[in-house]
Amino acid sequence: MIKALFFDVDGTLVSFKTHRIPQSAVDALTEAKRRGVGIYISTGRPKRLINNLDEISGLVDGYITATGAYCTVGGSVIRCLTIPDGEARAFVRMSDEMNFATLVVGVGDLTVINPNPDVDRLYRKMLNVSDLGEGVPVEDVLEQGIIQFTPIIDVETERRLMPIMRHCVSARWYPDFADITARGADKGTALQAVAGYLRLDMSETMAFGDGGNDIPIIRAAGVGVAMGNADDDVKAAAGYVTSGVDDDGIASALRHFGII
Repeated sequence: MIKALFFDVDGTLVSFKTHRIPQSAVDALTEAKRRGVGIYISTGRPKRLINNLDEISGLVDGYITATGAYCTVGGSVIRCLTIPDGEARAFVRMSDEMNFATLVVGVGDLTVINPNPDVDRLYRKMLNVSDLGEGVPVEDVLEQGIIQFTPIIDVETERRLMPIMRHCVSARWYPDFADITARGADKGTALQAVAGYLRLDMSETMAFGDGGNDIPIIRAAGVGVAMGNADDDVKAAAGYVTSGVDDDGIASALRHFGII
C-alpha cells in the first residue's frame, strides 16, 4: 500500500510550457491527500527557488530540495549535507577563473556569480525565477555552508572540474547545467532519509520524475514512475511510464495504481 508520493517539480508536476501545475494533477493530489496519502516534493531547486507550487502548497507534507542535500518534513530539517568548505571555495575560484555562471546555494541564502545571458535564458525565462540573490555577497553564502552549486557548463567542462571536487557528486536534469552536491546527496538517499524519519517501508513510497537527477529516487522508491516527456534513461529506470506532464500524466498514473 502506497503511503507517500514524491514528485519532481519541473517537467513532472509543473509544465515547461505553462509554468503551472495542470488542473488534473491538482485534483489528483487533492484526492490522494483526502485518502490519507502523504504528498512530498523532490526537486533540484533549493527551497528559495520553489515559486510554482501555489496550487498545492497546502497539500505538501515535506520537501526534498537541492537534489537531496536539504530535506524538511513539516517544520523540521531532517537532512542538511554541505560541501566541504575547501572544495566549495575552490569551486568559486574556478568559476571566477573560467568565467562561467554559477548559482551558489547556501543553507540560508543563495547568490549567482559571473552572471551572463544564459542566466536570464535558463532561470528567468525557462524556469520563471526572478530573484537569484545577485545582491548577496558570495562570501556570506560560503560562511553558511554550501548545499549546492549549479554551474552553467557543458558536460566536458563538468568532467574536467569534478575530480577537483573529491567529496562531491554531480547530476543533470537539463542539458545546460549541472547540480553539484556533497557526496551522498541525491534524491534516492534523500527518499531513504525521509522514509526513515516517517517510519515508512520503501515499498510504501512512489516517486515521479522526468530528468536524470530523478533516476536515483525512481530506482529507490517502491514504485518508480517516469513521465512520458522523460529522458530515455529515466524511462528505462522506471517501473512504469505514464503520459507527459501536459497530458494528465500524474492523474493517469495515480488512477492506474489505485491511489485515487
